[in-house]
Amino acid sequence: MKSLLSILLFGSILFADVDYKIENSNIQVNEAYSYNYNRLRLNLNYAEDQYFTTMIADGVNYYGKSYIDSTEFALFKTIKSDTPVSTQTNFKDYGKGETYAKLYRLYGGYEDNKNRLSIGLQNITMGVGRFWNPTNLFNPKNIYAIEPDETFGVTAMSYTRHMSDASDLSLIGSIRDDKSFKYAARFKSFLEQVEVGINLLVSDQTKMVGYELEANLFDTGVEVRSEGAYISSKLNFVPKDTEFYQAVFGADYGFVNGVNLTVESLYSSKEFNDVQILSNLNSEIIQNMTNSKFYAGASLSYTFNIFLDGSILYIDSFDSYDPFSSATLTYTLNDYNSFIIGVMAQDDETYYLKWQLSF
Repeated sequence: MKSLLSILLFGSILFADVDYKIENSNIQVNEAYSYNYNRLRLNLNYAEDQYFTTMIADGVNYYGKSYIDSTEFALFKTIKSDTPVSTQTNFKDYGKGETYAKLYRLYGGYEDNKNRLSIGLQNITMGVGRFWNPTNLFNPKNIYAIEPDETFGVTAMSYTRHMSDASDLSLIGSIRDDKSFKYAARFKSFLEQVEVGINLLVSDQTKMVGYELEANLFDTGVEVRSEGAYISSKLNFVPKDTEFYQAVFGADYGFVNGVNLTVESLYSSKEFNDVQILSNLNSEIIQNMTNSKFYAGASLSYTFNIFLDGSILYIDSFDSYDPFSSATLTYTLNDYNSFIIGVMAQDDETYYLKWQLSF
């Protein structure tokens, strides 16, 4: 895999069209621990005929003595990418802050009208959920994070065959931190105006069978979707071969005045306590280990004008846990600068200001 990636990377660079972008994201967070988060990101893309290569590298800095000395930050530092080679440097402590560098994505491949092959550190997408993705055991999003789509990459080979205008078959093989392999297959097709998907996954730790459904609800303009997974996995301090299933049901609707509404619910046949979750932070199903059996959420977004966007999100499990809510207001100054003011609330409130500079 390394040899093939090197050929794709360096062979294409010699005659490639080079596209690069530098982004700096700075987030000032005020919560129980006030701190500043800064990420400098270099994004390089090369393309020549049907061949492509992408590299994304980050320099990350946390500044705030009370936060870097906290148990929360110590726990965060233990979470690593599930890859055979480390994708980040050690944290460097310089007194009031800590910094490190990481390789976020590095992959290359080939694509034509019928085929797409990608090899390297990449993002694998599965599922149709907006808030939860029980079938995605590669790069699950974290809807409770300030940046929910920032996920670890996986070292994988992904091949998609476009069998027809309405059918795709994807085959995925990845290698994990312990040098074991994880394999997955995904088939999607349109059947009577419904997009249907079947997902399969197997590894030494986990087996999963899942489905995806997406369709327009007659002529109402409402898009409905569902995603579900039956999972069997070996966990620490949990009965071996724990088996459970999860299902997501959701809908989206765009109003004529520019308001977009998304609703979604998650059901899990099994719930996990905090000790079980903390004991399995590096498990490939950690995002599936929920505290409650049922969650429901809704989000509203609205574009006020070409410069200003707003959104709110509310999620509740209807049990002893506090509901989660968030709100953001995004101001796009120009093609290079955007500002986001946000607040998140659950056990306590977190306020943040994000400035993203691109050039």
